[in-house]
Amino acid sequence: MQYPETQNNLKFDANGLIPAIVQDHYTREVLTLAYMNAETLALTIAEGRTVFYSRSRREIWRKGETSGNVQRVVSITADCDRDALVVEVVKDGPACHTGAESCFFDPVYVSEELKQFTWQGLYDLIEGRKTDPQEGSYTSYLFDKGLEKILKKVGEESTEVVIAGLKQDKAETIFEISDLAYHVLVLMIELGISVEDITKELEKRHVIDHKVKQERMQ
Repeated sequence: MQYPETQNNLKFDANGLIPAIVQDHYTREVLTLAYMNAETLALTIAEGRTVFYSRSRREIWRKGETSGNVQRVVSITADCDRDALVVEVVKDGPACHTGAESCFFDPVYVSEELKQFTWQGLYDLIEGRKTDPQEGSYTSYLFDKGLEKILKKVGEESTEVVIAGLKQDKAETIFEISDLAYHVLVLMIELGISVEDITKELEKRHVIDHKVKQERMQ
């Protein structure tokens, strides 16, 4: 097999392998850590999907070959020492064999002081209040009341944002937008809309003339 010239100065280990960190293109979540050799890296580039080398089975492994959870490759980047890769993908299903979206789901340590906010993290927290209702939880209460109640709250919070904006009160507007964002996430979960769905839609709008949408609405 002919390998791309970009592989020539990559540093494979003594077994001819290089670690590949797979990352979700849309959410930036780390999905898994796998290994490639020169052949599977070349196959990955040629096929546009992740192809790994299984160290336990000692054979080529095409992700999703049996499960259907294919990972389509967006980009491959080497680190500064060129002995590790980051592979950005668009996934067609869970990355982990357990059915989890990512193989990394077992927290070992989290600093509450330094922990960074993410939309996906908040989404997952809210979703947990639906799948595992908590007594006294406002979020669980909303899901229990159903779509009509959730839509009513989205409408109320939208009005609060408008009022705060009209007053040109920056702090109040930030507060109300945060309330609205939370309730919109509740609505998304109720309707089965993911953060990735919204990210994809926003990403498409970089290349769309917005007037087209306006004309359609007339």
